[in-house]
Parts: sequence; C-alpha cells; structure tokens
Amino acid sequence: MSSEPIRDPVKDHLLTPQNSAFIIIDYQPVQVNSIASMDRQLLVNNITGAAKAAVAYGLPIIHSTVNVKTGLNKPPIPTIRKVLDKYPTYDRTTINSWEDVEFRKAVEATGRKKLIMTALWTEACLTFPALDALKEGYEVYVPVDAVGGTSVAAHDAALRRVEQAGAKLISVPQLFCELQRDWKRSETVPAFMNLFIETGGTAGIQFSYDKTE
Repeated sequence: MSSEPIRDPVKDHLLTPQNSAFIIIDYQPVQVNSIASMDRQLLVNNITGAAKAAVAYGLPIIHSTVNVKTGLNKPPIPTIRKVLDKYPTYDRTTINSWEDVEFRKAVEATGRKKLIMTALWTEACLTFPALDALKEGYEVYVPVDAVGGTSVAAHDAALRRVEQAGAKLISVPQLFCELQRDWKRSETVPAFMNLFIETGGTAGIQFSYDKTE
C-alpha cells in the first residue's frame, strides 16, 4: 500500500499545519468555572490537547485573554499557561476579540485563512469573532468538544448560529487526525500518539508504531 504524493499543504482543502492557525480565547478561571454545557475537566483536557497539537504541528497561535491588565480577571488556567508559555497573549477589554486591534492584526499577520477557533463562552467570545472572521473571508473551524457555554442550550444555539453562517464544526480527535493525516509523517507520530493518550483516547493502546517498518 502506498500513500499518494503529498498534496499541496497550503492549498489543501483540509486542515494542514501549513494552511491553518490556532485561535484560543479566554480559558481563564472564571470562564472555566462557569461552564455548564459539558464536564469541566473534560473541557480542560480537550482544550489543553488542542493547544498541544497546535504547538506540536507548528501552527501560528493567537492567544487572547480578557481583563487581565485591568485586574478584573485572572490569567489563563495553569495547564494552558504551561503549554503556551512561549507565546504572547493579547489582553483586551472587548467581549468580541475581533474588535481588538492588536488581536485582529495578529490574526492577519499569520497569513492563514483557515482559523481553528476556540473560546469560552461559546455564545459570546466564540460566536462574535467567528461571525466577524467569516464575514471577512476566513474559514472558521470550531472544535466543539473544546469549547463550552453557560448552559447546554446556550452552547448549542451558538454552534447552530456559527454553523449557519458558514463555520465548520469539528472535534478534537478529528483535529489531531486531520493535521497528522499520514502515519508516514513520522516526525510528528510520537506527539500524535501522546495527544490521544493525554486527552483520554485509546489510540495509544490500539495502535503501535515501529519506525523500522
């Protein structure tokens, strides 16, 4: 069995490390503790895994916080700070990060049109910049199991709204697989395996990888 020659990773219609950027917004203690749409520990595991994937595959990462400099809010949760400690944060006062000049310029500077967008809450800090980005011609991909809202109803309504506007709903495991795509890309296989193990998946048990094959 042979893989086809690698497609142009920049023009590929699927997500690749060369055509996408990772956006992470407001994974701060107050926001995490207010999530009621899914188990909070699972949410933390999933967003941490998504952030680790972005680092492992070398995606441009835009990390935004709200009201840290004003003293009204705390920095991101420790797991996210640890994963993204080498990346700057864009602190803002706007609920909609797209209305923050520095944040928007940082997104534009990536040169990527496919945005993997994560935020708390789904109904506000995800929905608003997603709608604005879509209007400006970006493609928005939302890992639904790494975002959350203040209720199941609020979360679901927000996802419907962004999907109706053109956003594409994905999952965290799907994100891992889409970025990896081929076991022959051996340099990222160890990270790929660890991502599944650390987020509670079974890939590390079900599959083995032998570099000599």
